[in-house]
Amino acid sequence: MSESFELLPLTVESLGFAVGKKRLIDNVSFKLHPSGPTCVVGPNGAGKSLLLRLCHGLLTPTSGVIRWAGGEVDEQRRAQAMVFQRPILLRRSVRANMEHALSVRRVPKPERQERTQWALERTGLWDIAERDAKVLSGGEQQRLALARAWALKPRVLFLDEPTAHLDPAAAASVEQIIREMDEDQIRIVMVSHDLGQVRRVGVDVLFMHNGQLVEHTPTDRFFDAPSSDLARAFIQGELLW
Repeated sequence: MSESFELLPLTVESLGFAVGKKRLIDNVSFKLHPSGPTCVVGPNGAGKSLLLRLCHGLLTPTSGVIRWAGGEVDEQRRAQAMVFQRPILLRRSVRANMEHALSVRRVPKPERQERTQWALERTGLWDIAERDAKVLSGGEQQRLALARAWALKPRVLFLDEPTAHLDPAAAASVEQIIREMDEDQIRIVMVSHDLGQVRRVGVDVLFMHNGQLVEHTPTDRFFDAPSSDLARAFIQGELLW
């Protein structure tokens, strides 16, 4: 992949996604610059995870535009990664899961080994590199998914509720990895239901409701002075319809 092109900002204009007559994403527009992390929040069914899948190219919009700043389509895809709420892991060792992902990206074998060791060390998994990934704890599996993404050296990483099913200690370790990835100049866009986590991790917030973007604002402003009644109610824990 050429390193010369600028991937960001990401511009989303009048984005829509419908299934039949039901509009799941409706006229969403925003721009993401090289900063972050950005947290996507909102009640269940707001369209948060769907928005990530559209931006990552896993789904095709039915209307509107998703535009990266530069690069050919293949370059743009290779410059991104995504980690899901429940990691998709092969029935292989931790190391083999890592090296398989790198081989799919056609990384030369010696470099695969170097990147694998580097990423597993950064995420605290190197000592269990030969363990079957399927017997790892939930926190370890999520750290492996993050390590696998990190080894790909993405410029943008989409995270869909990476700590949703983890205990507090495991969630804290994942948050620390996210901070380190941010320091490594990876632009993170993360769905989260944990408002405490959003405060700790996010630089800005995309607040969604019923498939629409209600607010895009700095994190401190979102919590301290939300500009909409919907956001204010959401922060206070009220049920939104």
